Parts: sequence; C-alpha cells; structure tokens
Amino acid sequence: MYWWIAARHFSPEAIGIASASISAMMLLGSICVLGLGTLLITELPRQPGQEASLISTALIVVSGAGAIVGIVFALIAPSFIMGFHPLRADGMNVLIFAVGVSLNAVTLVLDQALIGILRGGLQLWRNTLFALIKLVTLFLVGTWLSNDIGVAIYATWAISNVVSILVLVVPIVLKKGITKEYLPQWGLLHKLGIAAAQHHLLNLTLQFPTQVLPIVVTALLSAQMNAWFYVSWMLVSFVFIIPGALTTVLHAMNAAQSSSLAHKARVTMGLAVLTAILTNVVLQFGAQQVLSLFGSSYAENAAWCLRILALAAFPLIIKNHYISICRIQDRVGGAMLSILPGGILEVVAAMIGAHLGGLSGLSFGWVVAIAIEAVFMFSTVYKAIWSSEASSVSDTQSSQEIQAIWLVETVSMPSIALSYPGIKALQHIENISSSGILSPGPEYHKPVRLKPPRLQKYVQDGIATTTNDIDTSIGA
Repeated sequence: MYWWIAARHFSPEAIGIASASISAMMLLGSICVLGLGTLLITELPRQPGQEASLISTALIVVSGAGAIVGIVFALIAPSFIMGFHPLRADGMNVLIFAVGVSLNAVTLVLDQALIGILRGGLQLWRNTLFALIKLVTLFLVGTWLSNDIGVAIYATWAISNVVSILVLVVPIVLKKGITKEYLPQWGLLHKLGIAAAQHHLLNLTLQFPTQVLPIVVTALLSAQMNAWFYVSWMLVSFVFIIPGALTTVLHAMNAAQSSSLAHKARVTMGLAVLTAILTNVVLQFGAQQVLSLFGSSYAENAAWCLRILALAAFPLIIKNHYISICRIQDRVGGAMLSILPGGILEVVAAMIGAHLGGLSGLSFGWVVAIAIEAVFMFSTVYKAIWSSEASSVSDTQSSQEIQAIWLVETVSMPSIALSYPGIKALQHIENISSSGILSPGPEYHKPVRLKPPRLQKYVQDGIATTTNDIDTSIGA
C-alpha cells in the first residue's frame, strides 16, 4: 500500500532515490545496532530482573551510533554514487537522513527486545501503528508537496518511527515513572561485549546482501530501474517476513531451554513451507496484475523480477532455521564463518546477473546464490530437527519433566528414580548419597536403593515390608 501511494504521487526517479536512501538507512541502522538486538533476545530470558536496564542501555547506545554514522554517510556517499546527491543538498537533508538511521536502529533493537521478553503483541502493535502513520504522512506529503523529491518520501519513515515509539513509551513512563530499574547499567553490556560482537557480525553478514541490492541497482543500472526493483522487493518481503518472524520466535522461546528445539522447529518449518507455497502460487500467476496496481511501467518491466525473487522463499526457510539453530546452540562464531562466503556470493552473483540480464538477471543471480547456501546448510537443520538424536532429546526432556513433578510431590519417600539427573541437586538432603542411595536411619542395617514410585518389597533381616512401611518407619 505504501509504495502504491508513492507510485501514484511521485515519479519513478524520485521513488528510486527514496528506495535507495531507505535501503541505506536500513543497512546503516543494522550496522549501528551493534548486535544488541539479537543479544537481548538471547540474554533477557537468562537475566531476570535486569530486563529494563538492559533494554534502556542498548537503546541509548544504538541511537547515538546511528546519528553519527548517518551524518558521515550523507556527507560522503554522494561522492561515489550519483543517486545519493540529494542527501547532502542542504543541512536539513543531512539531518533528516541521520535521524532516520538513528531511529531505525532504535526500533530494530526495541522490536527484538519485545520478542525477548515474549511481548510480541506490543511489537505487532507498534509496527502496525508505524505502518498506518507512514501511509498517512506519505499521502499528505504527496498531496501538498509540489517538489517531486525522494528525500520527502524518506522523511515519512523517520516521522512515523518517532510517533510509534512515543505512543509506546510515553504511557509506560506516565504510569510507572522513571525508576531505577529503567536507568541504564553500562556494566551489564560490558560483560556481554564478546557475545554482542559475535551477534553483530553475524547480523551484518546476513543483512548486508539483501539491503545492499537496491543500492547495487541504483549504482549499476539507474534510479528508475531501482524503483521497479524495489517495488518487487517489497512485495516478496511479505513472503519472506513470516518465515523470518517464526524463526525469531523459535530463537526467543528456546534461548534458555533448547531441549524442545526439534519439536518447535518442525512446527515453524511446516508453517513456513505452507506460507511460501501459497504466496508463490499468487505471485507466479498474478505478478503482472499485482504490479499493475503501481502503474503500467512496473507491470511491464518488473513482472519477471517479482516471479524470480518469490522463489527465494523456499531456500530462505532453510537458511533462517539454520541461523536460529546456531544462535540457540551458541554457535554464533561458527555460523558467521559459514554464512560470510554465502553473503559475498549473493552480492557478486547479483552484480554479475545485473550486467548480463538487467533486473531479471540480478534477481536470478541472487536466488541461485541463496539456493547454494541452503544446500550447504541443510544437513545442520536436518540433524537438529529430524534426526533420531534430536527426537530422543525431545523425548528425554519430556520424561525428565514428568520425573521432576513426581520428585517434588514425593521427596519424603524412599522411591526416587536413580536415573533422574536432578538427584545431584538434592544431595544436600540428609542421608542421600551421590550414588542415589537413601540411608533411612540407624534402625535399618541395609540402605534403601532409590527406585521409581511403585509398591515394592523391602527385606530387613528376613522380614518383608512395603515402601509404605518404610516411609512410616523413616518418618522422612
């Protein structure tokens, strides 16, 4: 809807400049996140009571970094890419671009933090409000502004981010006030510096290829062709966003407990495949009809681009699950080393494709690169989700949970499963040894072997008794 309104009020050249600027904003915002967003998803469940401090500290850091990087980019980038000349046309344009980068970094961290504390409803509400405000401001700008400039389109993103953040934060501040729990604690992030750096490098490796593609189109082809490409890219983003969101939630739910990973990942995998099939059916057969809503030039020049890009939904399911599994299993460093060559391949293949076949060639090159990555990642995903080892881990977790419930209810009984791994945690209880033997007291000459709860004979000096008799005698 947003880009449909833009296509109706602005020229393809203005849309091309705006989309390239927005892509640069997203790329720089991802850089300035410094890995703190993904780090919060992992650490918030592990650090109860410190959630507010961690979130506020991260937001302050990324907002400052975004402002600085945005100013530097707006001043330097136009010297190398002609399409970015409007960014430094005057001081106001530089400021608008820098504020946009800063706010983008803040919202990226804030949204991931809300997932980390399992408040996805607030994230959905903020993004919905952001989208609505963005539509209204774009319509007003397109209607009232006489100049057909891409920076005006870009400014609607910054304005909408400001409003959506204020509407979310202000009621909380008015209700609870600014207490000590909201104050930043720099030491918390300092302790997590290495983990944040790993997540940051992994995020950059993942996001750089996709966010740089509109810039590549602008630099190698033209701003007008980038308008056609970007509309197609935004449409297929709806195809990609659901699998990506599913694996992000998978990461958040298994950050503290990874035993149930296999079962939950099978669910997210099935939902992602179903979504990809349905959306591809629509886009493969209705690409021209969908693009014609933006204008005849989009339908004529970007239909095949849209069809080819939509096919990437299938290999991206494997890639997204691979990344989530690596994060849950704390193998971020290894994942980064394996994904980096794939990211380079995506950019190089897209550039070669652009030279050989224009927009369609660029799209085809990128999809082929994604498919190659998925082939190498498939084995890791299969072992974590479908292998017999993954299934046995899930079954063991369920069995241990049942035993844990029984143990809590019957801790006074001498019948405790010897195999229960939590027995070591109970060694502080008197008369329980590390071997799982309960010594009932001096009146018994033989220790009682711990066993699962069932009525069983116990022989003391040739006299048969039951576990109930033992329990009564012990009085434990």
